[in-house]
Amino acid sequence: MDDLEKAILISFDESGAVDSALKAQAVGYCRQIKETPSICSICIERLCFSKLVQVQFWCLQCLHEVLRVRYSSMGVEEKSFIRKSVFSLACYESIDDKNLVRVLDGPAFIKNKLAQVMVTLIYFEYPMIWPSVFVDFLSNLSKGVIVIDMFCRVLNALDEEVISLDYPRSQEEVAIAGQIKDAMRQQCISQVVRAWYDILLMYRNSDPDLCCSVLDSMRRYVSWIDIGLIANDAFVGLLFELMLVSGFPCQLRGAAAGSIHAVAAKRMDPKAKLTLLQSLQIRKVFGLVAEDNDIELVSSVASLLTGYSTEVLECLKRLNSEDGKAVPTELLNEVLPSVFYVMQNCEIDETFSIVQFLSGYVGTLKSLAPLTETQSLHVGQILEVIRSQIRFDPAYRNNLDVLDKLGKEEEDRMTEFRKDLFVLLRSVGRVAPDATQIFIRNSLASAVASNVDVDVEEIEAALSLLYAFGESLNDETMKTGNGLLGELIPMLLSTKFPCHNNRLVALIYLETVTRYMKFFQENTQYIPLVLSAFLDERGIHHPNSNVSRRASYLFMRIVKLLKAKLVPYIETILQFLNSSLDMFIQSLQDTVAQFTTIYAASKELSGCEDGSHIFEAIGLLIGMEDVPLEKQSEYLTALLTPLCQQVEAMLLNAKAQNPEESPEKIRNIQQIIMAINALSKGFSERLVTASRPAIGLMFKQTLDVLLRILIIYPKLEPLRCKVTSFIHRMVDILGSSVFPYLPKALEQLLAESEPKELAGFLLLLNQLICKFNTGVGDILEEVYPAIASRVFNILPRDAFPTGPGSNTEEIRELQELQRTFYTFLHVIATHDLSSVFLASKSRAYLDQMMQLILHASCNHKDILVRKACVQIFIRLIKDWCASPYGEEKVPGFRSFVVEAFATNCCLYSVLDKSFEFRDANTLVLFGEIVLAQKVMFEKFGNDFLVHFLSKSFQSAHCPRDLAEQYCQKLQGNDIKALKSFYQSLIENLRRQQNGSLVFR
Repeated sequence: MDDLEKAILISFDESGAVDSALKAQAVGYCRQIKETPSICSICIERLCFSKLVQVQFWCLQCLHEVLRVRYSSMGVEEKSFIRKSVFSLACYESIDDKNLVRVLDGPAFIKNKLAQVMVTLIYFEYPMIWPSVFVDFLSNLSKGVIVIDMFCRVLNALDEEVISLDYPRSQEEVAIAGQIKDAMRQQCISQVVRAWYDILLMYRNSDPDLCCSVLDSMRRYVSWIDIGLIANDAFVGLLFELMLVSGFPCQLRGAAAGSIHAVAAKRMDPKAKLTLLQSLQIRKVFGLVAEDNDIELVSSVASLLTGYSTEVLECLKRLNSEDGKAVPTELLNEVLPSVFYVMQNCEIDETFSIVQFLSGYVGTLKSLAPLTETQSLHVGQILEVIRSQIRFDPAYRNNLDVLDKLGKEEEDRMTEFRKDLFVLLRSVGRVAPDATQIFIRNSLASAVASNVDVDVEEIEAALSLLYAFGESLNDETMKTGNGLLGELIPMLLSTKFPCHNNRLVALIYLETVTRYMKFFQENTQYIPLVLSAFLDERGIHHPNSNVSRRASYLFMRIVKLLKAKLVPYIETILQFLNSSLDMFIQSLQDTVAQFTTIYAASKELSGCEDGSHIFEAIGLLIGMEDVPLEKQSEYLTALLTPLCQQVEAMLLNAKAQNPEESPEKIRNIQQIIMAINALSKGFSERLVTASRPAIGLMFKQTLDVLLRILIIYPKLEPLRCKVTSFIHRMVDILGSSVFPYLPKALEQLLAESEPKELAGFLLLLNQLICKFNTGVGDILEEVYPAIASRVFNILPRDAFPTGPGSNTEEIRELQELQRTFYTFLHVIATHDLSSVFLASKSRAYLDQMMQLILHASCNHKDILVRKACVQIFIRLIKDWCASPYGEEKVPGFRSFVVEAFATNCCLYSVLDKSFEFRDANTLVLFGEIVLAQKVMFEKFGNDFLVHFLSKSFQSAHCPRDLAEQYCQKLQGNDIKALKSFYQSLIENLRRQQNGSLVFR
């Protein structure tokens, strides 16, 4: 063993026993040898003498890489030497008299690597330099199995490395592949096919593995060779014999099926294709799927049947005449029963392909009306296939019920798997609506009739069919209950399945009832049954908390839709819920999971399933004006009073300094706020403030109680957020009567607020401003100085950091606060409240505010923020500057706008090449900038115009003629013309790119 062989062995070592430094040294040595000019000779020499597979692999890999990289720079003699040597190795010949080792005696991966080297030579040399490679190889096949096997490996490698379009190819590679195929068709492909046939005939009984290799090669080449070479009585007959005779190994039979599939998939003219498909006599295969065969064989046969059916269907689509359609229709009628059998009875990998085929088949039926008896039978069988395929595996029943890790994975898998099947169901429903409804009715009836717990999967599948079918119905059909819906829905509502405790069955049952809730709008006689379904043990009182929560959410949706129609049933509903609400009120701790669980601790559940939805549903019911005032007060008192008492009891003796001592108490307070908040969503402002102020008084008293939380727990962010959310609701429903409560609330919320809380506080103020406009002026004058002080101290004076490590939660919170503050300033300015900025306590922050919005209007990366800041300037100019020559309301403001805002924002910022006119939002911003110039001219007159032209335009080296045209457009009344001209002016200045101004 010389140094190279030792280095190769060390570099391939995976045992960990070799020192890493030594291994690195070995790798470096091998790399150094690879760079020597005589590397090909070194490799071929080693292949003749070394029996070490690591050395053989390294040498073949090296040859492959060198040929790919250096072939064009090699000399003729070196190429000839490599060609002859590699071909000799592939044909089991000696390179010279001293050749002691035959590479073909090595393992499969060595022979595959040799085939790869052969293909590289073919890529560069066939057919121009080495035209006889395939003919020469064919003449060596008489040497027996080992050379035949190598020949198949070369053909397969040629397909994978050069010919197959399953892999991305460059234009050059596609062109070379085309040349190789053309040359092979002309020169040798018929001989290759003849060799395949002879090998299969000779070795079918003695060497099935070799025959599988031949069939694999043939399958790859059928798509581009003359199909007549294969599709003849002799060859097709041999393929069917290999597939059908039970004495042959299943692997060989499956390989034969794959070859026949390739023949059927050959691209051809539809008429010629149909003749080919008829000649295959596929009916001979049907029996294979029903026999107790190997699963891989059945899968191969299923693939053949699916592929054959798909090709027949394609012919049917492409042939226009009725006579032309008769044959493919007959062939489909012949093959479809076997396809249906495979789907329903065999575990195969072809399910997706079969579903795609069936979808295509159903699509062709749309144009055929009415359906024939056979086609109707096929529709029924397709529905049976869908039902059998959407069933869950009983082996996972317990996992799915408790929804452990395995159950979650299986549920996710089935959810994805079912999508195409449900699409197919909807297609069938459109083609044959009556047949689909009858099938679903029978499935549901069968499920209803079941009186044992073992039919969980069958019942779930029947309900899922009904649910999915509802997606294909329009609103009118749903409301009127046409067809069998009038029978199906009552059957569904009146049923309590023996396995209703099962999570999957309970959930799909509730989802299905909800899917058809528009039916109940017109058919109100079924409302009592709907209420029972949601309020008894099938829904909200279901023992599984996941089901109970989902039922609460779905029930709320039904209440929203039916609302007024439920007034007669309010007493009944509350009686149903009484035990649950009593439990909630009496002992929140015991019912956390049932109604108001905090979902941060339950990540697997979506936020839309928050248990507080049951309170929202109750609020929607009792908050209607159809409910008498006396009853409404009674209901609301029964809910609010105990909840508020709970809060007061928990606040009593609370330790403000040690909230950690009572986490359960904090959690319960949060849940009560969520419940009351949800309850309030059913009440309108008109009802609470105008028609029934007594109801409003109850909510005010509740607000007063909940505001005490901010005093007792001033630093607990979760509680502050919940109280803030409740104040938002009270602003919505109490209107201006909420004002007396705001000073105390705002003072507590603003104190010691973190950036995230401060942003939430600003959102509350935005709501107040948008709702009450100048009515909140006094409140704003009080809180604005504190807000400005906090914001200017928190936000960085320069831009936020960028790059690695800058995307932290702290920075994101600050960025959100900044955006919210800009919005807050914008809301103040655009709601006639700009005087707030001039109040005595606020003036100290005026300069900082103006600098902030100026910088943002010019530089902020968010175009929408820039637009808002420009709009703030426009509004302040209108509010604070009465006329061109009037007294200044805000000393220094006019000169600041003219000198700083006009120049920097209206000119320099748009000259910057980052200002992209092709962006829609940027164009809107540009329109606001142009409008700002118009407003400045109207308010400041020549003061603005003279400075803008003599200072700003001059610094940008604007030509005089353009400046004059700008004056004319500005003084005119056509804002669109001004905007268009100013854009062309900016683009013209950008093109100049001269003078002292730096265009970035």
